Amino acid sequence: MKKDFLLSVIIPAYNEQGNISDLIDKLLPVVEKYSYEIIFVDDGSKDATEEEIRKAAHENKNIKLIAFTRNFGHQTALTCGYSHAKGDCVVTIDADLQDPPELIHDMVKKWQEGFKIVYAKRQIRDESFFKTMTADLFYDLINLLSQTPIPRNVGDYRLIDKEVVALLNEMPERFRFLRGMVAWGGFKSTFVNFDRKKRESGQTHYPVSKMIGFALNGIVSFSTRPLRIATFIGILASIVGLVGIVYAIYRRLFLPSLYWVPGWTATFVAIMFFGGVQLITIGIIGEYIGKIYSEIQGRPQYLIKEKINL
Repeated sequence: MKKDFLLSVIIPAYNEQGNISDLIDKLLPVVEKYSYEIIFVDDGSKDATEEEIRKAAHENKNIKLIAFTRNFGHQTALTCGYSHAKGDCVVTIDADLQDPPELIHDMVKKWQEGFKIVYAKRQIRDESFFKTMTADLFYDLINLLSQTPIPRNVGDYRLIDKEVVALLNEMPERFRFLRGMVAWGGFKSTFVNFDRKKRESGQTHYPVSKMIGFALNGIVSFSTRPLRIATFIGILASIVGLVGIVYAIYRRLFLPSLYWVPGWTATFVAIMFFGGVQLITIGIIGEYIGKIYSEIQGRPQYLIKEKINL
């Protein structure tokens, strides 16, 4: 059992001013049993989130702040936190108080048993049916398409060993899907179960549009199967088109007695079918090309405005 170790807790925050104080009050009694550091990454909040964190950081030197110049996204904020964490093990938790900080004790125990990754797995989700249904659909889809199995019903509340952190920091990609990146290494992992609560304050930062974008990013980042599927769809469409051409020629040449009038229905269906296939295929290819374009630009993943206690 490891006794002398540093625990790092990374907390991305965006417009969470109503939760910061309560989160710290719940988190400190848990982490004060260890040597610890708490790294808040303010992701360009437009409210008083940064001021709340700054106040706490001035009162407790173990609380640290990294403030972005603007909003760069949740996964980027976590990435920044990983690059600054010095802990032997690192916990990531959101600031919305939906994930219980008390679970960190169980995570640390599992880590001390030798597990490199400890996922917090959601048993019951106190969320809308739509949110739960789309989350299940997301995991079904990404595990169907991805070559890297992604654990179901886990978010970004997890503990990882410093060895896994080092691997993440070596991965250069800009479009970060950390759930897949953590699983990709194949490190020894386990789960601790919990029931997820409702958000106590503020609004969700993952509306439907962002959820779809997050899912697309995860699929494109960890699988090339959509490209292969597009190829198969193109082949199938070509076969269907070829059959239609053969039938049209046969009917025109060998069945002259039939009343031949080019039907608008057949034309409409053919145009819509092949046009839809082409647009879907171009869209899939475009997603990959867009990722390639952003990667080769080589811009910084984030810009830091201020650091406190770092």
